Amino acid sequence: METEVVEAEMVLPSYLGFKKVQGYDKYPKSQSSTRRFKHLKQIIQSEVYPPDEPNYVSIESPPSAHPAKRVCDITGYEAPYHDPRTKLRYANTDVFKTIRALPSEYVQRYLALRNAAVVLR
Repeated sequence: METEVVEAEMVLPSYLGFKKVQGYDKYPKSQSSTRRFKHLKQIIQSEVYPPDEPNYVSIESPPSAHPAKRVCDITGYEAPYHDPRTKLRYANTDVFKTIRALPSEYVQRYLALRNAAVVLR
């Protein structure tokens, strides 16, 4: 038995619906030079905001409703604990041992960095 070979011209569309449209297909080379993107500074200057409504550009905004995160004075990690003697915040037991070994003048400097005016006895 011989199988018959049929010659057919297959015509594929230039755009397939399931494929992502490439930038050069969407904007040919002649059009790409006319399409310009705006920088963030240009977008901010072009938008008009009401003066009494806070937004991401204005400095004045209401205080946050969330409580401030407590940060370890030594490592900068989130600090769930504080030392009752030195009033420093710490993240784990290794930092606690370091805090207890610090001289009082160093403890005062750490508290001054945090703007906590505490005088230790």
